Amino acid sequence: MIPIKDLKGFLCPFLRVSFQQKLYLTLFFSALYLSSYGQEKKPNICAASCAMKCVEVCMDSTKIQRLSEVIVVAPKKKLTYQRQSKPLSSVDEYLEKAQQITMIKRGAYAWEPNVNNMATERLSVTIDGMRIFAACTDKMDPITSYVDVSNLSKVTVSSGQEGSEQGNCVGGAIDLELDKTGFKEDYLRVSIEDGFESNNEQKIVGADINFSDEKFYVDADIIYRDAENYSAGGGEEVLYSQFTKYNLSFNGGLLLNENSKLSATFIFDEARDVGYPALPMDVSLARGIIGSVAYEQVSLGPLTNWATKLYANSITHIMDDSQRPDVPIRMDMPGWSDTYGFYSQASLKKEKHQFLFKADGFYNRSLAEMTMYPNDPSQSPMFMLTWPDVRTLNTGIYVEDNIAFGKAKLKLATRLSYQNNFVADDFGLNSLQIFYPEMEASQNRFLSSVSLLYSKKVKSFDVSVGASYATRAPSVSEGFGFYLFNSSDNHDYIGNPELNNEQAIEFNGAVSYKSKKLKIGVSGNVFRMPNYIIGEVEQGLSTMTIGADGVKIYRNLNDATISNLYLNTEYKINKHLKWNGGISYHRGIDSDDRNLPFISPVAYGGALSYHKSTFTAGLEMQGATKQVNFNPIFGENQTDAYTVFGISMGKTFLISKNTFYVKAGVQNIFDTFYSTYADWNNIPRIGRNIHFTLSYKIG
Repeated sequence: MIPIKDLKGFLCPFLRVSFQQKLYLTLFFSALYLSSYGQEKKPNICAASCAMKCVEVCMDSTKIQRLSEVIVVAPKKKLTYQRQSKPLSSVDEYLEKAQQITMIKRGAYAWEPNVNNMATERLSVTIDGMRIFAACTDKMDPITSYVDVSNLSKVTVSSGQEGSEQGNCVGGAIDLELDKTGFKEDYLRVSIEDGFESNNEQKIVGADINFSDEKFYVDADIIYRDAENYSAGGGEEVLYSQFTKYNLSFNGGLLLNENSKLSATFIFDEARDVGYPALPMDVSLARGIIGSVAYEQVSLGPLTNWATKLYANSITHIMDDSQRPDVPIRMDMPGWSDTYGFYSQASLKKEKHQFLFKADGFYNRSLAEMTMYPNDPSQSPMFMLTWPDVRTLNTGIYVEDNIAFGKAKLKLATRLSYQNNFVADDFGLNSLQIFYPEMEASQNRFLSSVSLLYSKKVKSFDVSVGASYATRAPSVSEGFGFYLFNSSDNHDYIGNPELNNEQAIEFNGAVSYKSKKLKIGVSGNVFRMPNYIIGEVEQGLSTMTIGADGVKIYRNLNDATISNLYLNTEYKINKHLKWNGGISYHRGIDSDDRNLPFISPVAYGGALSYHKSTFTAGLEMQGATKQVNFNPIFGENQTDAYTVFGISMGKTFLISKNTFYVKAGVQNIFDTFYSTYADWNNIPRIGRNIHFTLSYKIG
C-alpha cells in the first residue's frame, strides 16, 4: 500500500516525462476511460508469419480469460508450417515474434528473452511450470535454450503479475509448454523433418514418434542443429557465431482410472562449440538434464483439477576462450545450477467464484568459478568463485479468485513466499566479506504480490484495467556475484547481499474492437519500481578483468519507471488473404531521469499471408526507428533505424495417405546490414538467408 504522504513521490516519475510521452499516456488512458464499458480481452498471439501478432479475443461468459500472449508452436504434433515463415526456427526466433518479448542477442544461439523490457532477473521462466535456473554468470544459457520447437506445443507469455502463478516476478513470466499426445485410441505417428539455411550453412535434422491408446501414451523426439559462422548484410562474416546443438526428449502418461493419471517427462539438451561474437569468451559445453513426475486427479472432494508435480534439473555450462587468438590471459569459467522443486494446485468453484490454489517450492544450488592461466608458465594460475555456492530455498502459496458479474469480471490474485539464501562455500563467503565485513552466510526474505484485473464487454468492444504490487529478491549475480565481467559496458560487477527487495507497482489496461473482418487493439502498462536494482560505478576499486574500465556494485535506486504501449491490427481482406500488423512504444528512466539500458525504441512490423487449400505464402516486414533514448554509461550507443523484409511459400502433398510438406523462404531479402538496440556490442544481424524445410509424416 502507498501511504498518502508518499503519493507525491509516487507520482513524480510520471510527471518527469517529455511532452511526447505525456501525449502517448494521455491518449492511452483517455481510450481506457472512453471504453470503460467494455470487457476483458485475451491476446492469443499465434506464431503466425508476421513480426507483430494480432489480438484474438477469446470470450467465454463463464470464465475469466488471462491477458497472455500464446505462441502456438506445434498443436496436435504438427509443426505450424502454414503459420510460421520458417517452420524449424529456433525457439529464440519464435519468441521474438511475440510483441511483449524482446530478445537480447549475444550471438546466433541462446538469446535472452525480456518481457516488458525487463531481463530474466525480473521474470519467472519455466518449462511446464518447472523452475529452472541458468548456470552461466554471463547469461549465455537462458532457460529457453534448453528446449526446442520440436518438443513444444505453445509458449505462454504473461505480463506483470499475470505471471505470478509461476513464481515471484515483477516483469512477467514465460512458460514453455511441452507437447503431449494424450490418450487416443490406436494412435501412431512418425515424423521426419529436415531443414537447411544458406547463410550459415545450418543443417537441421529431426524425428519424432508418438504412440497412444486409451490408457497409455509416449512421445519421443530428437533434433540436431549444426551451423557455421553467419554473414551480416553485405557479406561480412561474423566470426565466432557457430554452434552445434541436439535435443532429446521423452514424455509419457498412464491413465490409472477415469479420475486420475500419472505422467513423466525427460529432456536432455546439449550444445557444443557455441560461439559468442559479442563476448570475449565462447562456450565449449552447455548441457541441461530435466525430469519430472506428475499426478493429476479430476476431482478431490469439492476440489477439481488437482495436479501435483515433482521435478529436478541439472544445468552445466562451461565457458572458455581456447578458440580465441591473442587473449591477454587464458580463462576457464565453468558453472553449475541444480534445482529440485514441486508444485501442487487445485481449483474450486463456488457460485460466482472460481478459485485456484497453488503451493510450490524449489531448492537451487548455483556455483560458478574462474581459473586464469598466465601466459608466463612460471606464474601460478589464479582461482576465484564467481558464484560462491549459493543455496536458495523458496516456498510459497498462490491464490486466485475469478469473480463473474454478468458480462463484467474481476480477477484477484496474491502470492506470498519465503526465501532463504545461504552461501555454502567458506572461501566464497570470505571473498565477499572483503566488501561486506558484517555479511552473514544466511539471509531470509519475504516476498509478496497482489493484483486485480477488471474487465467488461459491450457489443464489439472489450476493455480491461488492472493494478498490481510485487516484490522480488536479488538474483544470485546481484546478491552474491564476485567480479562478473560485463562486456557491454566494459565493467566488472560485484554483488551486494545488503540489497533491499525490489518493488514494482503496475497499472495496465487494454482496449480492443472486433468485427467480422477487422480486429484492432491497444494495450499498455506503466511500472513504477522503488528500490530498482542496477549496477553503479564504485570508485577506488581495482578491476579484475584486464582492460576493464572500472568496477560496478549493485545498488538500489530510489525508483525507476518503465512504460510500454502496444497497438495490434488484423484485417481479413478475403477468406484466403489476411494482413497482420503492430507497433509498440517503450520508455525507461530512473529517478535521476537517466535512460535505463536495453529499452526498445519504437518497433513495428506486419505481414501479408495467403492460405488456400494446400498452398501458403507470406510477405513480412519488421523494423524499428532510430534509438533516441540510450545511455552510454551502460555501454549503449545510438542504433540506426532499419526495415527488413522476408518472403516464404509452402505446399502440402499427400503420398499414400501420408503428408509431405515443402516450404522455402528468404529472410532479409535486400541483404540489409543492421543491428538493433538489443544486439550486445552492436553485433550485426544475419544478412540474406535462404531457408528450406521438408517434412514427412506417416500416420
